[in-house]
Amino acid sequence: MTRVEFDTPTGYSVAREAAGNMPIAGRVALMQMCDSLDAGGLERMAVNLANSLPQERYELYLCTTRRDGPLAPLIGPHVHRLRLNRKSRFDRRAFWELVSYIRVKNIRVIHAHGTSLFLAIAVSCVYPYPKIVWHVHFGKLAAKEKTSFLYLLPVRRLRGVIAVSEPLAEWVTKRLFVPSRKVWYIPNFVAANTESGAAGLPGQPGSRIVCVANLRPQKDHTNLLRAMRAVLEEIPAAHLILLGDAKDPVYRDRILGEMTKDGLEGHVTWLGPRSDVSAILKGCDIGVLGSNSEGLPLALIEYGMAGLAAVSTRVGQCEEVLDNGKAGLLVERSEPHLLGKAMLSLLKSSKLRTDLGQRLLARVREMYSKEAIIQKFCDVYDQVLEGEFEVKAKR
Repeated sequence: MTRVEFDTPTGYSVAREAAGNMPIAGRVALMQMCDSLDAGGLERMAVNLANSLPQERYELYLCTTRRDGPLAPLIGPHVHRLRLNRKSRFDRRAFWELVSYIRVKNIRVIHAHGTSLFLAIAVSCVYPYPKIVWHVHFGKLAAKEKTSFLYLLPVRRLRGVIAVSEPLAEWVTKRLFVPSRKVWYIPNFVAANTESGAAGLPGQPGSRIVCVANLRPQKDHTNLLRAMRAVLEEIPAAHLILLGDAKDPVYRDRILGEMTKDGLEGHVTWLGPRSDVSAILKGCDIGVLGSNSEGLPLALIEYGMAGLAAVSTRVGQCEEVLDNGKAGLLVERSEPHLLGKAMLSLLKSSKLRTDLGQRLLARVREMYSKEAIIQKFCDVYDQVLEGEFEVKAKR
């Protein structure tokens, strides 16, 4: 592939691929944008969308504003990449590199995930003025009773907002004053995975409990570890596997300290961030979330796609995913004795595990599979671009 150099307004050069990587006539150039490719739900959704949107309709791009991460190998070969490696919030080099890339590739829609919103809004003020869709993932925002002034100015330039839960969609309309016609609740989704199970997992078959959640306060691992102590009193062979990154060193050290209490270090294993989550899930028996706040956790959907029975706290859209308890067990938040009791009921009954796992699998395939959700995103993009099409038609 030929590499071509072109100058940007700040005088530096950016390499681009010629011919094969240029936008194809008739397709909309659409960019997913996120700050990193860390192993989190937000990042997995950005990758899922970049991989799964129909290639006959879109020329697909994925931009990381700060860094790559363990999810990078999962990006499909048809997705064009831009790595800005932004060093600070006001990185002029990264800003102009993105502007230049958008011009060359004729990017018409930027789908900004999480806090990448602010850079996306900035570049939307510069020709060719790409349209911005913001994807809100953080369930804790919905609990805020006051207006978040940090977002008030940026949302004025948005063409649309996608929320991963109904409370988040309501927060956007009531607290950020975005018209409801520009706000959509669209659940997260996962694509079917054919990976074989991971080898060498700690614990014994029939007694492995897994939690896919980055180590941060909202996930309330303390609640889960306290529940695990109760589980071990009745089933000493039980083993809890934690999957997720740890960006908060204080919280990480607190959780690792909890693991060393009461002999838990021999029954709890933190594997850190992993790109082979689906393979690990196939080697486990129960999926659990003990969070104190959520949007719509991708972990629950992944548990279902793996056929795992699931236990979750009643936060965010977890009740919806688990069909109000028909496709999984639900307990109140911050109640470790209830969480432990639910985990024990599944460990003690292989039939209950199988039944709930099959129900959740069926529900995920119906409600949260790629096939069920992807057209909803396409409909949003069509509506965002509708005004542009109308202007061209008048000309």
